[in-house]
Amino acid sequence: MVVEIPAGTTLKMEYDSGRNQIRPDQVNGTDRRISFLPYPGNYGFIPGTLMDRDRGGDGDPLDIFLISDQLPTGTVVEVLPLGMLELLDAGKIDTKIIATPLAVEDRLLTATTFQDFYIKHDAVRRIIEEWFLHYKGFGEMTLVGWKDEAATRAYIEQWTK
Repeated sequence: MVVEIPAGTTLKMEYDSGRNQIRPDQVNGTDRRISFLPYPGNYGFIPGTLMDRDRGGDGDPLDIFLISDQLPTGTVVEVLPLGMLELLDAGKIDTKIIATPLAVEDRLLTATTFQDFYIKHDAVRRIIEEWFLHYKGFGEMTLVGWKDEAATRAYIEQWTK
């Protein structure tokens, strides 16, 4: 993955493919900040993926959320997808892949499967779920559900260029 938004920050950063750089996302010429708790993990995208608009996607690479210590914007890190969180955002499915670093020494959790994540680290899963349900404001996002690592790998393959 490529880190756009480091854990512990509120500034919404986004990859600009036209300029090949990560820049602050802007609304009406102003840098966008979330008005909630800072990101509890590193947020970014999976290079080599694209959710084609003509296939029902949003035109962006896949979103991914990494449970790890804070990493600087632009960091490229190999990850192990644990599962994915499906949300409804303005009537459209918004999927967030949840991952841990591939390198064992960089992991904060012992989970390597969705079942381990769900059972051994349920509090972490619930924090991530609640954070995504509220970071855009109360009632803006709706929970659809969670999917395991096999469904997540298939989803990544579906959108791999």
